[in-house]
Order: sequence, then C-alpha cells, then structure tokens
Amino acid sequence: MKTALILEGGGMKALYTAGVIDVLVQNNIETDIAAGVSSGALFGTNYKAKQIGRILRYNLKYTANSERLGLKSLLKTGNVMNKEFYFHDIPYELDVMDADTYHNCKTEFYAVVTNLKTGCAEYKNINDLYNDDCVEYLRASGSLPFLSKPVYVDGTPYLDGGVVDSIPVKHFIEMGYDKIIVVLTKTKDFRPHMKIPFAKIIYHKYPNFAKVLKYRNCGYTEQCEYVDKLEEENKVLVIRPSKDLKVGTLERDKEKLQEMYDLGISDCNKMLKEIKNYLAV
Repeated sequence: MKTALILEGGGMKALYTAGVIDVLVQNNIETDIAAGVSSGALFGTNYKAKQIGRILRYNLKYTANSERLGLKSLLKTGNVMNKEFYFHDIPYELDVMDADTYHNCKTEFYAVVTNLKTGCAEYKNINDLYNDDCVEYLRASGSLPFLSKPVYVDGTPYLDGGVVDSIPVKHFIEMGYDKIIVVLTKTKDFRPHMKIPFAKIIYHKYPNFAKVLKYRNCGYTEQCEYVDKLEEENKVLVIRPSKDLKVGTLERDKEKLQEMYDLGISDCNKMLKEIKNYLAV
C-alpha cells in the first residue's frame, strides 16, 4: 500500500489546510508522499517539518501588511507576495522552518508547478529547504498568474501549479498511490466561472500557457467532479470545509484567517477515526 496526502491551494483559504495539517501531525499520521499546489505547497512543507501552529502564527503576525502581501507589494516588486520577506525573512529569520526535521522525515514532499513554455504541470520533489532550486519551485507553485512574475529555474519560466493541476489526484494514482487523502479548500458545491479573460494578451509570449490559463476553470471543474466520483467509490478520502466562510484568496483579516484555521481543526478532528481506519486498511 502506498499512501499520499494531496493539498489543494486557494491562497489564504489554505489556512483551512493548516488546521488539517496540525491535527494530522498531532496524531502522528504520516503518508508516503505529500503534494501541494500553490498555497497548499507553501503551507504543506510544515506537514513534513512537523511544526504545529507555525502557519497560523506567521500569517496572523505578518499578512496584514500590504507591502508584504497585496497591492503595495505588487506595485513595488511585481509580485503580490513579497519574495524576500516570505521566502527568506520568515523561514530563515523570523519564524524559522525546522529544516532538520524536514530532512529526516520519511514523507517525500512535492510541489506542483506549471511550465509556461509547454503549458504542462510538473511535479517537483522538494527534498532540501536550503536548495535554491527547491525554494524557487515552491515560490513558483505559489505565484499567481497576473499577480506574479514568472519564476525561472534553469532558464525555464514557471508559475502556479493550479493553472493545470489544482488537485493532482490523477497523477499520483498513475504513480501507484492507492490510498489518497485529499484536502480541499472550497466547499463541495463550489464551481468557478468558465473562462479567464485576457490570458492570451498578457501571456502572448507563452501561447501554450495562455491557452490552459484561459480554460483553467473548466479544468478545475472537471477535477472536482473526478474527485467527487472517486470519493463516492471510496477510492479517496476527502477533507473539505464543512461551510463557506467567505475567505478571500488574498484575505488579510486576522479573525477570518483564524476562523478558517479553526474550521480545519474541527473538520479534521471529526474525521480522525475515519482517516486512521482508511489508512489502516
């Protein structure tokens, strides 16, 4: 049996995921691999580092500053999420990531990115938090189109993995993982609008990327329906918000962030016995 934990993105909605991760770590629930997309990748590293409460702590402390996350950062740096602050200051100085625990944990961690040249998803093993390429793949996974500059690794431009594979269940089933826990950040009835405008204009240098971005919401809807089908067939176990808290992608309201985290804690605790039984079979 090969087990996997799949973490959807969704910007600050992934504070829900942070709550789920903390419950899993508290109960010593480990999977063979974990894979995160966008903010699911950025927050998901804490599952492997086993730092309970860290995601909530630094988000409550720092995200209210628009120079670090928001319009001021976008206008000043070209990135809605300040690169230096979130990928250097926080993990190495202000709220240090436990790189030793991360390295020694047997769970492998993957970040999903989208290659702008090919318009395809790629799945990168983040095996070293001090490796520059690994850090850049994490940053790319969380770099939203229109709101971030492309992230270059070895000359290849990347952006948010959610453009192509927001919920990478199919990929890891094909890789042989047969027990998969999926953590979503939207309620079961959520479906996005069908098309994203201006993709072809903004990303005219990358026609393959522009095409998948334009129809990204169609692909997301198909992935949701695929996961729903697998869930009905008891082939995956899904943890998702039990109610819609109306948390925005770039939410900075501390009370809403806390509420989203608390919902993740509550929902996961309610499913704890089910999760343990599912992985034990």
